[in-house]
Formats: sequence, C-alpha cells, structure tokens
Amino acid sequence: MSKKRPKDKPDSPAPHPRPSSAAWAAAADGFAEASPGAVETHAPRLPAAPPGVVVCGEAAPCDLAAVDPDAPGSPDGKAEAVEALARERARIQALQERLYAEHRQSLLVVLQAIDTGGKDGTIRSVFEGVNPQGCRVWSFKTPTQEELDHDFLWRYHRHMPGRGMIGVFNRSHYEDVLIVRVKRLVPESVWRPRYALINDFEHLLTRSGTAVLKIFLHISRAEQKARLESRLADPEKQWKFDPADLVEREAWDDYQAAFEDALNRCSTPHAPWYVVPANRKWFRNLAVARLIADTLEAMDPRFPAPRAGLDGITVPD
Repeated sequence: MSKKRPKDKPDSPAPHPRPSSAAWAAAADGFAEASPGAVETHAPRLPAAPPGVVVCGEAAPCDLAAVDPDAPGSPDGKAEAVEALARERARIQALQERLYAEHRQSLLVVLQAIDTGGKDGTIRSVFEGVNPQGCRVWSFKTPTQEELDHDFLWRYHRHMPGRGMIGVFNRSHYEDVLIVRVKRLVPESVWRPRYALINDFEHLLTRSGTAVLKIFLHISRAEQKARLESRLADPEKQWKFDPADLVEREAWDDYQAAFEDALNRCSTPHAPWYVVPANRKWFRNLAVARLIADTLEAMDPRFPAPRAGLDGITVPD
C-alpha cells in the first residue's frame, strides 16, 4: 500500500507585532532624558517683587484701584533706571545662554495689559540683545477657525516653550476670561469655569519644568488717553491707531473688573501675578527686566559638564 503523501506543513505564523507598551518601555531612556529629574524637584521659582511691584494674593486680594500706576519715587530716577536696565539685560542674556545650553527647563513670560499698556515696548526693551535662538514671542489675535474647533487652551499649549527656551506671550490664555467676558462672546457659564482650568494648566506647566512668570502692566485711564492722542498726533504712529480703540476705551471699567478677577482667581503659589506700575516706561522696563532676571537666577540653569577627554585634544593648523 502506498504511503499517504504528508500534508504540506502550514507556513509559520507571522510574528506578532511588538506591543506598543514594549515599544514605550524600550524608549525608557529617552523618556527619562525628556523629563529631567522627578517632578517633585520642580519647586516654585518665585522672585521677590521689586519695590513698587505688587504680588497678587500675598497679603490680600488685589485691588487695582489701590495700585498707583506711577512709579514710586521721583521721576529723576530715570537716568539711574536706564543704567540699571542695562545691567539687568546683561543678566538675562547670560542666564538665557545657560538655560539654552542646559536644555532641562524653560521659562514662560505672560504679559497682559489693557490697550496701549506697553506690552510691545516692554518686549523690545527688555529682550534687547537676547539670542533669538533661545527666545520666542507669540502674539495671540482673534482665534482662527481651526483654533475655535479645539478647546480654548489648545492654541496656547502648542506654543509653550520647550526645554532650554524662553517663551513670551503678548496676550495669552487670559484673553479667554477677559475679552470674551467683556464683549460677551461666550456665556458666563462658559468663561467662569475657565479660572480653575487655567490654574490646573499652569500647575501642569510648572510640574513639567516650565517656570511661569505672569506680569500685568498697570496704566491709568488718563495715561491711556495720552498715548492714544500721541498716536494720532504722530504720522509715523498713526498706523497703530484704530477707531475701535475708542470703543474699547468705553469699556474701561468692565476691563478693570475682568483683569482684577483674573489676577485674584489665578494668582497661585506656583504662578502668582505681578502688577507692575506702567505709566512711566523707564520704571516698567526695569521692573519687568528685574523680575525676569531674578526668575532665571532662581531657576539656576547650569552649563553641561564638558565631555570627557577634551584635555588631550589639539586643533590642527
């Protein structure tokens, strides 16, 4: 009897694709490098406020009407302040280089103010000479349709500074409890819960190694009037003037109430608000520069250790 032909052996099954958890585990070293230190090591980095600057929540709720928008002391201090500003700029430049080289933590500077409050001028003055490789400025305008299709924090989170970077927000996530409130763009039931969400968001940032420095530039109604008139009178500044500015000015009291609520509800131990008197630009610039330099100093960025074996290297002719 003839033997039965053995059946063809089935092909060996294709190996099961590597589970995603294993792939993550294999990248453990990369994750450790991307998250330097334990989150517990990222303690609050809070600079002491320069004279005349108010820290919200330190002693009592912030009352903007009680904060003098003029700099303390004599106007004669301008010349001395200009010299001091140069020293603070030098500190920022040196510390920014260390922060960039260290590549382990980052700084977010949030600037808020009413129209003509001086955000643009502050950024130009304070960050003069800073290496643009390590600093990014974002100015948030009316949301695009894509941004409106996401949660209100999405467009801000995607521009947060990465490790080694300084990020500056000219206007910020606070617009979503400021202008949307004053202009009634969304119901109160939508904007009011955002205070707690913003606090959670900033806590996440600080726990992830990003120091959050929030500065409100405080000017008076009379100073705003003078600055608007200055724009109208100077042909080279008229491009800055928009008739809509006058409409917004009519809502001065509403904006002050909205700012005050945001300052008080979102001044936390890990990310307090600093109110800087901003009528006098020389004082404003110096105070902001000192806050930034002191925050960077408290972060204590350090140059990486040199690579081993450099002592024996010679550069050929």
